[in-house]
Amino acid sequence: MRLGGRAARGALAGAAFFASGAAALVYQVTWQRILALHSGIGLYSIAVIVASFMAGLGGGSQLGAGLSARLSPRRALRAFAWIDLGLGAFGAASCWIYYDWLYLRASWLYQPLWRATLLHLLGLLVPTTLMGMSLPFLVRAVVDRVDVAGRTVGLFYGLNVLGAGVGALATPWLLVPQGGLRGATWVAAGANLLASAAAALAVRGTDFTTTTDAGPRPAPTSAPAGSLRLWLMLYALSGFCALGLEIVWFRLVEVATKSTAFMFGTVLAMYLFGCGLGSLVAAPFAPRLKHPLRAFLTCQCALLAYSAAAVVLLVRLGPDTPFFGWFVSYWRQALPVGLGQEWNEPVLRLYVLLPAALFGPATLLMGASFPMLQRAVQDDPRTSGHKAGSLQAANIAGCVGGSLAVGLVLLDRLGSPGTLRALLGAGLAFAAVGAARGGARAFVAWALVLVGLAAFLPTREELWLRLHGDPAEGARTGEDATGVVAVVPEGARYWRVFVGGRGHSWLPFGGAHTPLGAMPAVIHPAPTDIAIVGLGSGDTAWGAACRPETARVTVFEIARPQPRLLRELAGSPGDGGRLDQLRTLLADPRVRIEIADGRNALEHGGRLYDIIEADALQRHVAYSGTVYSLEFFRLCARRLKSGGLMCSWAPTPRVEATFRQAFPHVLRFEGDILIGSNELAPVDRDAWIARLGSKEVASYLGEGSARQVRRYLRTGERLHPVAPADADLNHDLFPRDEFLVPMTR
Repeated sequence: MRLGGRAARGALAGAAFFASGAAALVYQVTWQRILALHSGIGLYSIAVIVASFMAGLGGGSQLGAGLSARLSPRRALRAFAWIDLGLGAFGAASCWIYYDWLYLRASWLYQPLWRATLLHLLGLLVPTTLMGMSLPFLVRAVVDRVDVAGRTVGLFYGLNVLGAGVGALATPWLLVPQGGLRGATWVAAGANLLASAAAALAVRGTDFTTTTDAGPRPAPTSAPAGSLRLWLMLYALSGFCALGLEIVWFRLVEVATKSTAFMFGTVLAMYLFGCGLGSLVAAPFAPRLKHPLRAFLTCQCALLAYSAAAVVLLVRLGPDTPFFGWFVSYWRQALPVGLGQEWNEPVLRLYVLLPAALFGPATLLMGASFPMLQRAVQDDPRTSGHKAGSLQAANIAGCVGGSLAVGLVLLDRLGSPGTLRALLGAGLAFAAVGAARGGARAFVAWALVLVGLAAFLPTREELWLRLHGDPAEGARTGEDATGVVAVVPEGARYWRVFVGGRGHSWLPFGGAHTPLGAMPAVIHPAPTDIAIVGLGSGDTAWGAACRPETARVTVFEIARPQPRLLRELAGSPGDGGRLDQLRTLLADPRVRIEIADGRNALEHGGRLYDIIEADALQRHVAYSGTVYSLEFFRLCARRLKSGGLMCSWAPTPRVEATFRQAFPHVLRFEGDILIGSNELAPVDRDAWIARLGSKEVASYLGEGSARQVRRYLRTGERLHPVAPADADLNHDLFPRDEFLVPMTR
């Protein structure tokens, strides 16, 4: 059955490209989380995973560019259908490949980081190559007139990116809460199958006969070589700046939203929606452009200028500015508010309005640049796919460079404001090319704007103090590639420790963290080796080190600025002795702080411990599911010596049920503190309290903390294991509590 001509083919191809884009972003969000289990959730690991993903896309684009020039439009669209069919098959099996096989059975292969990098590249090579090939094949299939090539390619690109935004948004808010990571990949595989079916239907049901398909095909270099080389270099630099800006924006929004599980997918969706809409809006105007190079360069300068101006305003606006004052007040708070399964006013302000103001216009300009680029280079339908693929490969190569340069170098050395200055400096290359190509006055003005904004950008201290609500004098902030940390005074006697914008714990010691650390230490007969996952304020680690028998306390902390800020605070005078316990911890030769992902270190370290503790973490924090899952608790059980104990806070009944599934013997104490073991031990409160009352332990803890620990110890009760049939637990592939999934029973 014939469906018509060019319009029907375009509609089906557009639907296919939209669905294909949605599937690709579901895969990116889910695969990134799974692969982070292999090499850790630190920024170095994430930067390597993103770079590996992008490298595969770039290689696929270049491969598709060469192959598409040899195909007719019909065969190119048929190839697109086969590509999505292959992606769907791989996607449906991806959790089995990346998690069930490579993680559960071969995670030892992913250490050290250089080997993890190589394995991430190899593991992502097949699917990302297929993804990268899709654009040049689709362009070859749909471009049949040179005069509207920029509009056609821009419209299809916009649809693909909008689909990607839908996939990114749906993953944290709908797909993972409903079916976990495995279910999300199955939905994405279904979208690939729909895309393949739509493309196949377009092949069977439309007429591809065009005058441009007749005659011999020229070599895929019909544009002047110098012109194409220039565009390749410019688009590579554009990709470098875009990925660098994306990393900076994600860091700003992460702190501003207090690092929740919904941040990554939602903010990525906002970024993609901007790019997609920009391409769709600009595409109809592309055929009328007389100077596409000048328009493209203007967009690049303008988006960099807007990005810098938005950060300047973020810091320079007064805290009482109408509407903006709500954000400053929110940033002072320790924990997120209004977060839930429904979209409400706080969620809309934080996840929609703030990103839209911070980078919305910049992403619109990014998207608008694409049809301008296609308008400049497309001059033969038969080479359209080759040019689109080559340019996309160059852009992705720049993205890989931006990811590695910013993630591994610039954030460490310059921080977010310094990185933004460096990107403005790179943007001067756009102004220089524009000035050399006949727009001297306009682009000299753009260069001056970029330089002026670089001078007005805030310092690191100014930026992070603003995003912690302009705290009182004495606040300290720190930033490097591993994260953003702040120690903020609260009143005259206390300090709050913030990590990623969220309140983590407080000083001086003496809250719930003290018994969390000390109780397993006094319950164990003679703890020699202790591991703590998470430093916080140091309270948990200090409590855990209370026994003189303890020889080593290893604290795994992912944010490098955290111990540095605690040392700075401990070294400052005038606290009236309130920080003496912190000083004791930092001076204790038994305590060693390692900058590492604690779960990853336990997985690959091989050492056994008498006690393993996870510092308390709110359930809605990004990646909290990796330390509240059944698989993590079972990992801890395997890393315990005979008679060893594992201690964790249980913020929800589901965490408690998951913990009880992992350990055959569990004690529960006041404050929802759980202690599990592989062997049955007597509940001997008298012996515990006797150890607590020993001269060494009592002297170490002090009267007040010892009294608090004693009260907690007296509340201990033994719990029965959870029945294995209970499926409503937290798993690596279904972190229900992190994504706020209600319990079913």
